[in-house]
Amino acid sequence: MNTLLTISDVSRRSGVASSALRFYEEKGLISSVRAGSGHRRYPRPVLRRIAFIVFAQRLGLTLEEIGVELAKLTDPYAPSRREWARLSSTWTSRIDQRIAELERLKVGLTACIGCGCLSFEQCKLSNPGDCASKLGPGPRIWMGDDPLT
Repeated sequence: MNTLLTISDVSRRSGVASSALRFYEEKGLISSVRAGSGHRRYPRPVLRRIAFIVFAQRLGLTLEEIGVELAKLTDPYAPSRREWARLSSTWTSRIDQRIAELERLKVGLTACIGCGCLSFEQCKLSNPGDCASKLGPGPRIWMGDDPLT
């Protein structure tokens, strides 16, 4: 017998707000059935799918990217070992990039706050003459660009 859970049960068990669950459903990432009262009821395996969504978001995937990956699964609630290996292998480089980005941020924050000038436009150590601006918009040094090369 497949147990159906209320939205509050799923929210409590997954740690995801009910509003986010409704949003995920609106985006087609999860689905529910309606009880006679019209209330949403979710099959228990939806918890695996939600865990997958939360994990993927923490890796930096967009909901659109997550939807594309979920659509490739043969079982909508439980990826096979082969499917999981395929999905996770594509994330390895993304995780490595994120780690490198966080390391640069950590070093950059320490260096910038440590010098005291707090100015990327006039910093004579990391960004003399605002040379980072020539590389494009955004925090170029923290993104891994080296304006001094």
